[in-house]
Amino acid sequence: MDAAGSQVADECAQYAGQYQSGFITTQGGNLLCSKIIHLITNNQVKSQVSQVLHECEQKMYKSVAFPAIGTGQAGQSSAKVADEMLDAIVEFTRQKSVQHLQTVKIVIFQTNMLRDFYESMKKREDTDSSTTESWLSMFKSLFWGRKQSSEKKKLMILEKKVNLVTFQICGESQEKVDATESWIKDLILKEQFETIISDEAIESFDEMQIDILEDLRRRKRVTIQFLNDLSPPQIKISGISRDVYSVSLEVQNMVQQIKYTEEEQSKAELLYNLVEWRYPGSNDSFVAFDKLTNMQLENAKMSKKLYLDVKIRKKNYKVDLNTLKATDDQGKTINLQRVMKDEGKL
Repeated sequence: MDAAGSQVADECAQYAGQYQSGFITTQGGNLLCSKIIHLITNNQVKSQVSQVLHECEQKMYKSVAFPAIGTGQAGQSSAKVADEMLDAIVEFTRQKSVQHLQTVKIVIFQTNMLRDFYESMKKREDTDSSTTESWLSMFKSLFWGRKQSSEKKKLMILEKKVNLVTFQICGESQEKVDATESWIKDLILKEQFETIISDEAIESFDEMQIDILEDLRRRKRVTIQFLNDLSPPQIKISGISRDVYSVSLEVQNMVQQIKYTEEEQSKAELLYNLVEWRYPGSNDSFVAFDKLTNMQLENAKMSKKLYLDVKIRKKNYKVDLNTLKATDDQGKTINLQRVMKDEGKL
């Protein structure tokens, strides 16, 4: 109040007793803001933050700055206050009617309190759901300031959309400000990680795999870069360590699936040159199964299995591997052929 000046103190005195909504609004006085919203302490931090946010939206204010409400003379736990304030901001960002308020700042002076707010944010990040623009992304843009960032898209490079963060550090001395800046930088660097996956199978990634990786990039907020000019090709994943680890596991699974599929296709091709399974077509002719189904039928017979389920013209059939008869769901039976390429019909 001293920094705001006597004009603000006089306004507070004038409006005293007129705070039906739990707060009064005055001019900014000597502070670098147009308005000051004065809250009447009631220990309901979430409710008060929510009220202020809706008031700012209604008055078409573009930004608002909060102290850590209730951690002073009210003596509330900074961890509890962090959870309640961030809960209120998250719920506010979920409302599609928000149009005017673009920046929400929480001004924190104590280092230990900053950690409580950081941990509260991390909890919400861990439970974030996969949406095109998650509520957490919306919340971050409000908390740190909404930036119109452009998402660079290059061939085979999937980059995360970055909301720039500005830290405003206030302290009793330059030495303490520098120490806090160093602590914040160390904290950020500890969270960053990069890994590289190398495999020839990466060259076989098609549109389906790229779409999966794009979805992972959006949900996990990482950068994924393809280095196809190297031998073997590489995928480089960068971001927060736990997200990089999660995405790298997904990529490794995709690589293994491609290698398995290619191996199966190679086996099927070789086997198709030796034996061919056929089902009835039109005009008493027979049609060859696709090569993978052909291999499944032959492997099942060689393993002395009795039956195998297959699809013929998009219908389900159960094949008796001894009689070479296939029966559909309605009980209709057809005869199959198993032909050795160098011996004729068996």
